[in-house]
Amino acid sequence: MTASLNGKTVIVIGGSSGIGAAVAKAASARGAQVVLAGRRLSAGVDNGVRSEPVDVTDSASLQRLFEAVGRFDHLVYTSGPSVRAKPLSETDLDEAQENFNVKLWGSLRAIQLALPFLDAHGSISLTSGQLGRKFAPGQFIKTGINAATEALGKQLAKELAPRRVNVISPGVIDTPAYAGLAEDQRQAMYAKAGGALPVGRV
Repeated sequence: MTASLNGKTVIVIGGSSGIGAAVAKAASARGAQVVLAGRRLSAGVDNGVRSEPVDVTDSASLQRLFEAVGRFDHLVYTSGPSVRAKPLSETDLDEAQENFNVKLWGSLRAIQLALPFLDAHGSISLTSGQLGRKFAPGQFIKTGINAATEALGKQLAKELAPRRVNVISPGVIDTPAYAGLAEDQRQAMYAKAGGALPVGRV
């Protein structure tokens, strides 16, 4: 991200940690008015960045967020649960449904309710991941969520034009998203992924 964002308002849902927090920091550095929104946040302003609480599983909570912010230019949705790798036979499907409710349905709720406030030439950015396109044992929940998010992005890019819709698929990044993995599994994954990168690390 190199272009100036002076005069633009960016809402980052899921911005309390990880990729969302990094996006918020970068956008603020380029002049944007940034609104961080998440379950663990309370209303306030810190170092020029505004924070608002929001529950992405609750439409009324999202509506309050957008009404509080008013017109804005860019929506970044990075909310996602920490998913522990398990085979289907050992998975609590109610828990799996809640994972989908946060990452997939949460993004749909946010986009639908944001539209009356989002600039006609604004943008929507979603995040998926490599598991949307590759097999990994025990990761059917992440695979399903990410694949659905990527398909959703393609559809909405046409439906919502001239607003731009992008789905960003980062590689393995050391964020709280992998907190559901055991420590040895997480470190092994980072080592394997890092070994395949030119920089030699995640």
